[in-house]
Amino acid sequence: MKKILFLPFLQMRSGHHQVAEAVMDIVEKQLNGTMMKKVDLLSYANPQFEKMITSSYLKWIRYAPETYDLAYKKFFYAPSANDHSFKWYHYFFLKKMEKLLIEEKPDLIVCTHGFPSYLLSQLKRKGRCDVPVINVYTDFFINKFWGKEEIEYHFLPSQDVKQDFSKKYQIPEQRMMVTGIPVHQEMTQTTKQKKQGSRPKILLSGGNNGLGGIDKLLGKSKQSSPFDFYVLCGNNQKLYSEIRSWNVGHIRPLPYISSRAEMNQLYDEMDAIVTKPGGVTISEALQKRLPVFVQSVLPGQEEINLRYLTKKGLVFQLSQKDSFEQEMLTILNDSIKMNHWEQSINAYQQGIEIEGPTRIAEIMNGILEHTSLIPARHGEQSKVYRLARA
Repeated sequence: MKKILFLPFLQMRSGHHQVAEAVMDIVEKQLNGTMMKKVDLLSYANPQFEKMITSSYLKWIRYAPETYDLAYKKFFYAPSANDHSFKWYHYFFLKKMEKLLIEEKPDLIVCTHGFPSYLLSQLKRKGRCDVPVINVYTDFFINKFWGKEEIEYHFLPSQDVKQDFSKKYQIPEQRMMVTGIPVHQEMTQTTKQKKQGSRPKILLSGGNNGLGGIDKLLGKSKQSSPFDFYVLCGNNQKLYSEIRSWNVGHIRPLPYISSRAEMNQLYDEMDAIVTKPGGVTISEALQKRLPVFVQSVLPGQEEINLRYLTKKGLVFQLSQKDSFEQEMLTILNDSIKMNHWEQSINAYQQGIEIEGPTRIAEIMNGILEHTSLIPARHGEQSKVYRLARA
């Protein structure tokens, strides 16, 4: 029986876990008899340290976002002459990764976070890992921490990233496949037809932790609004209780929704979404063809995502100056802007080379079943490459 090891990072609910679970579900439904295991390396190495890091991270982005932004861009995004610098603490995690591989004996590894990918690339460089690895990216850009040249396959978010990736790192064509950011199979592409004359339904999302100043955003909407708002509060019980205490019919708080089928149905009922530019949420909205309005941005990754998404016309950024409701109404009723947005989504989706769970499963099965399908480093076409483009 073949075994796939999935490596996100940290235990907190994030896009890294959501993408890992989306791919795991594809494997479960499409590849019978394949074992899977998801492991957070930090918890594996030291559970208490993982809890401390998670807590510190959430406090950092909440209370000192400017310093987090500077740190992220300096250490993970800005180019440097020494991208492969090896800090002393990396040796600790390198040993833990090697120990994990010995214990689990995977036939394939899927990384949905840059740090495990980086460690595996180091092991491969030293000849201490011969298990094929797939990087599955969870943002609309690739930070410099990810392992690159040593990693066998890259499931990329867009054609733009693919072109940039090839230019910067000279990765052969047959090792790069544009899949978009994978979303769960239960997030279907079908949506309802809007009822004429009905009040628009707007979904507000601040991520699993309910960040983004949603209560302040809706402060002026409590008395009256042209919209019905559905607020995803995630695990933020304080936000949920606050909005519920308003007791107004057109603003409905929703607790954390664990059911993907329920989330899919909720998307189908909405006319637009106001959210942060996280990779998975945006990809789900694009799949549902929901107009996306960005009102707040977390520092670091989300700012870089937003830069790409606005450049490509895939989202609308609210100005913060005028009434956000009036701004949304103006855009939604502007046929020229909405037509341009539709064309932008079409262009983005046309760039996806490997679309749908069946195609992704075929690629992964090819890697599992035939070790000869691992691509050569110097450009010859592999069978996986030909299968991917069949």
